[in-house]
Amino acid sequence: MNDFATDYLVVGAGAVGMAFVDTLLDEDPDCHITIVDRHARPGGHWNDAYPFVALHQPSATYGVNSLELCPDRIDTHGHNTGMYPLARHADLLAYYDRLMNERLLPSGRVAYHPLTDYAGGEAGLHHIRPILSGDERAITVRRKLVDATWFQTSVPSTHTPSFAIAEGARLAIPGDLPGLWKQRGNMPDHYIILGGGKTAMDTAVWLIEAGVDPDRIGWVRPRDSWMFNRRFLQPAHARIEGLLEFQLALVECAAASDSGSEMCEKLEARGVMLRIDPQVAPTMMHYAVISEGEIDLLSRIKAVYRQGHVTAIAPGRMMFVDDSVTVPDNTLFIDCTASAVPKTVGDTVRPIFAADRITLQLAQTPLVPYSAALCAFLEANFDTDDERNILCPPAPLTDTPDTYPFAVMANLMSAGRLGQNAKTNAFNARSRLHPTGPAVAAMMAAGDPRLAKLAKVGEAINANMPGVIMLGMKAKAIHEANPGWGRPSDATARHEAV
Repeated sequence: MNDFATDYLVVGAGAVGMAFVDTLLDEDPDCHITIVDRHARPGGHWNDAYPFVALHQPSATYGVNSLELCPDRIDTHGHNTGMYPLARHADLLAYYDRLMNERLLPSGRVAYHPLTDYAGGEAGLHHIRPILSGDERAITVRRKLVDATWFQTSVPSTHTPSFAIAEGARLAIPGDLPGLWKQRGNMPDHYIILGGGKTAMDTAVWLIEAGVDPDRIGWVRPRDSWMFNRRFLQPAHARIEGLLEFQLALVECAAASDSGSEMCEKLEARGVMLRIDPQVAPTMMHYAVISEGEIDLLSRIKAVYRQGHVTAIAPGRMMFVDDSVTVPDNTLFIDCTASAVPKTVGDTVRPIFAADRITLQLAQTPLVPYSAALCAFLEANFDTDDERNILCPPAPLTDTPDTYPFAVMANLMSAGRLGQNAKTNAFNARSRLHPTGPAVAAMMAAGDPRLAKLAKVGEAINANMPGVIMLGMKAKAIHEANPGWGRPSDATARHEAV
């Protein structure tokens, strides 16, 4: 027996699910949507994130289509000076709460079940289970189940460390750091950051800006990362020249390179990509966006450990597979080893649209909210799954510099497909989440003289596409031959922090 009915059952009220629901609400004015999520409030993994987390990219294209995330202004202080703002933890939670309570629920067409697990189902009958009561309820789903949890986003507060922790070792996660003032009688003498990804970078920047001498910070960084220079990725309405330069650099450097690593080095020479240590060749590429100011802070940490992943920590000692290191006795180890997206997610490919199920994935990497909103538009405006899947095949998640050109090729091919379809081209022109669509549409309406430069960039992209495709196919072969987003197959690499 069913308890109630809905047209779409959306599992997940994070960035993916909310972007999908927001767009579907406008594109299909007759549908009813039910959202279930295990958190007590909307926002998904942002509920579990550390309090000093911020977006990597400007907030202009994050969130949902219907609601601006941050004021349209330029930061005047800190490492983001001169660039457009990055929404922080409190901003993001307030934003999704406002979206739910001021737009979605008042529509009368959205039902929201927080603190609730999806308990499975098929053939239009599904079950949900409130976490606090455990009383399972049945839902008749008239149209489709929408899985907005494909990315399985993990953050330090929900991650279990993979290393041993000896008695007496001091271990914290980034979210614990702002509360250290409560331990003024027992402050750490030294800090060691475990992990090489963006969470670790955020933590290092936070410590230094909080006044910790970089000489008191150690950093276990098994792999270094290539990162995009945020200066080139500012909102298109204000600095479309930077985005055009970025796109032109991508295709020209790809066409002129024999490998993804060479491509990244060429991009670095043009200022588009950054790395922390110019003497170390990065072997990680996770689409992180960073400022030159942050790079300056991170490069001040000189005690960098590259022995691989940590296997154990103890008072005064840190162990690796083939080595151990003596550290100050009163060291606080900070666990930043959670994988933002588990590597197994990149090993499985499934269609986004498949009969009575939609599995929200990337249409273009790494544009998460845009991809979800696009899927909602396709669902509402195209008649068959074949049409939708042709326009929106899942974009690859790649892990290394040498697999990255595969994603570049896939993105360019996706942009071409969507631009040639009248419906999706019109959607992009009005989608707040699209990096350039609304800005280009406004330029066209105004006869902006910058359109001439835009046309030249388009010509350059077309001219370089054969080289981009050649390098992209090489990268695709590497990606498919190695599990875990094309990650190297040695055991040490498999356990590194993301």
